[in-house]
Amino acid sequence: MLKDNLLMLRSMHGFTQEEIAEKIGISRQAYAKWESGATVPDVEKCYLLAQVYGTTVDSLLKTETLEGVGTLLPAPRGKNIWGSVTLSDRGQIVIPKGARERFGLQGGERMIVLSDETGIALIPAEAFEAGMKKAMDYMTRKNEE
Repeated sequence: MLKDNLLMLRSMHGFTQEEIAEKIGISRQAYAKWESGATVPDVEKCYLLAQVYGTTVDSLLKTETLEGVGTLLPAPRGKNIWGSVTLSDRGQIVIPKGARERFGLQGGERMIVLSDETGIALIPAEAFEAGMKKAMDYMTRKNEE
């Protein structure tokens, strides 16, 4: 719920109720009522809150829970949490339906697997290869200059 997200986001960012209220042009008491669930902000104030917290209005209004973890913070703007998956004995996973739909992924599509120290990412091979071609073209032009 909105009130839970407001409380978690404010705590995570280290703001006081007074500081958030000042940033969006309301009283501390009005903000406190939003966190307690006594009242809810109008759409314009939700937009301002989303801007302050670096998320979207949609993420601000809904509560995401993950089995075994509990309530999650609203995802930052442009980021998504699609849920959890289980790795099979053969190392296979099923990408959640929402993610497949959002990115138009179809069975049999080639994916590039990338990683850093904390996790992995999947990128459609076509998009990755187009990005690499663009980078190589840029480097070729720079070397020719």
